[in-house]
Amino acid sequence: MKLGAFYFPVDYGINIAELAKALEDRGFDSLYVPEHTHIPTSRKTPFPGGGELPKRYAHTHDPFVGLAFAAAATKKLTLGTGICLVPQHEPIVTAKAIASLDALSGGRFVFGIGAGWNVDEMENHGATYKTRFAIMREHVLAMKEIWTKEAAAYHGQYVKFDPIWSWPKPARKGGPPIILGGESDYTLKRVVEYCDGWLPRPRGFDPVKGSERLRTMAKEKGRDPATISITVFAAPPEKALLDSYQKAHIDGALLAIPDLSRDEILKQLDAWVPLAKAYA
Repeated sequence: MKLGAFYFPVDYGINIAELAKALEDRGFDSLYVPEHTHIPTSRKTPFPGGGELPKRYAHTHDPFVGLAFAAAATKKLTLGTGICLVPQHEPIVTAKAIASLDALSGGRFVFGIGAGWNVDEMENHGATYKTRFAIMREHVLAMKEIWTKEAAAYHGQYVKFDPIWSWPKPARKGGPPIILGGESDYTLKRVVEYCDGWLPRPRGFDPVKGSERLRTMAKEKGRDPATISITVFAAPPEKALLDSYQKAHIDGALLAIPDLSRDEILKQLDAWVPLAKAYA
């Protein structure tokens, strides 16, 4: 099992290039970043975590720009979105941004995806809460066509375009791995249908039992479970728990870097070095 981290790349925090280099130097495998294109001041949608929305949600850098800086500062660190709100992105432009990042980083990008929870945020992009998962699916399938075909076309309900040329292509044949966040059975069905991996959160949920359910579902649908990776998002930094993930053949775990100052974050990474070495 590989140990990485995720961080809200805020404009008031540690520089993402410095953070990426610090993670690589300390033996971590990956850095994932979430995104919110904006936060509507109406705040009509309650924060799923309860209480007030944390400050960092309105202060994140663009994930692809931030990860490009992280890629330039490192040599082998895996770089991912955790997660990209796919229904809020036009697929042709997004496919090019991802292909460019993957090609320039030498195939180090992982596309973590989700449909979103903030209703007024997605509506500002022309998406709706009711159709967000259907939009996400078509956007992903359309991007796969662009990454893998010389002349790509897609005709769905939400995405329609006749044959196009678009380069660069991603460094990896077929495009970067696509991993889906969420914990429901609906999430697992989507993972089995069109994703390469699963990114569950352990909050009130047992990833070990979930991984067993995913593998069973994959077999029932005729898919080899070995073709689906599992990475636990926001895993607690507890060795006994991480060991249980490793024993369950979970592929990776991401520790949550706190919303603190540069020096405090580097101090926290130093404290996690024994964990990083344990799963190197």
